[in-house]
Amino acid sequence: MDNLTHSLVGALIGQAGLKRKTGLAMPALIIGANLPDVDAACFFWLEGQEHLGFRRGITHGPPALVLLPLILAGLLWGFDRWQAKRGKRPDGRLPVSFKWLYALSFIGCLTHPALDWLNVYGIRLLEPFSSRWFYGDTLFIIDVWLWALMGLATWWSLRREKRGGDWRRPAHIALTAAGVYILANGLITRDAERSIVKPSLSEEVVISSPPPVAFWKRDVIAGSFGHWRQSGYSVLGGMTRPAVIGDPCLNFPGEPEDDRLYREYHAFLFWSRSPFAERAPDGSILIRDARFYDPRARDRFTVALPDAECEEPPAL
Repeated sequence: MDNLTHSLVGALIGQAGLKRKTGLAMPALIIGANLPDVDAACFFWLEGQEHLGFRRGITHGPPALVLLPLILAGLLWGFDRWQAKRGKRPDGRLPVSFKWLYALSFIGCLTHPALDWLNVYGIRLLEPFSSRWFYGDTLFIIDVWLWALMGLATWWSLRREKRGGDWRRPAHIALTAAGVYILANGLITRDAERSIVKPSLSEEVVISSPPPVAFWKRDVIAGSFGHWRQSGYSVLGGMTRPAVIGDPCLNFPGEPEDDRLYREYHAFLFWSRSPFAERAPDGSILIRDARFYDPRARDRFTVALPDAECEEPPAL
C-alpha cells in the first residue's frame, strides 16, 4: 500500500491507546509502519525495471521485521537521551522505555507486510528463506476510502484528546470499520474469481484486480504465460465479456545480449505474475504485465527489447 495508508494505520494504533505506553511511541508506530519500504533506496543503484526484482522482498521478510524495529527503537532511545543531555527534552514527554519502543516499532513493522499483501502487486513474505510471491488481490494499492476513513478518525481522535474527551473510541471504531471494509473487499474478490469459468488447463491463473475508487468492481485477468484475457466484474452488474489483452506474440523473445537489458528482463519476469510480449509500433518487443496494462502508453511496468524477434500468433 502507499505510505499515507501505512502512516495512518500506525497513527490510529497509537490513538487507540498504545501511545501512552512510552515516550516517542507515536514516532515508533508511524515510522515503524513505513520502515520496510527502506528498500526504495534501491532506485539509487538499480536501473530501469531491475527494482521489480528487489522491492517487497528482503526488507519485508521475517529477519528484517525483527531487526528493523530494533534499529528504530535504538535510534529513538538515543534521540531521547541526546535531547536530555542538551536540556532540550520536552517536559511533557513520557519516560522512554526501550522495551516498549521496540514492541511498538515491531507492531508498526508488522502492519506493513499485512497491508502490502492485500493488493495484486505482490510481496515476498518469507525472504530470504523463500522467494515465493504472495498476493491478496483485495485492495487497490491506493485506497481513497481507507484514506477518508482513517484520516477522519485520526483528526476526530486528536480533537477529542485536545478537548479532554474519549480520544481512544474514534480509533477503535475506525480500525474495526477498516477491518470490515477489507473483509468485504476480500469477499468481492472471491466472488469475482468464482465467476470465471476455467478451462480444463491446470496452468490457468485467475487474478482479481481491484480498480482505483470503485471498490465494488474487479478487473478479472485469466490465462497462462503469455496469453491473457480480461473481464470486468461488478457486484451490481456481474461479469462482462472477456477481451484479449494487447496483441501478444506466440512465444517470448530470446534473452537479450545487452547486460543491462538482460538484468532488467530477468528482474521483470521474476516479479511478473501475468507476463506477455507485445509488438510496439516501432518494431521493438515490449514485455509487459497484464495487471498493469495500459494499451495507450508504455507504462512504468514495461521492458522494451529493441532488437528482439518473436513469432506471430497463428491465423484463426
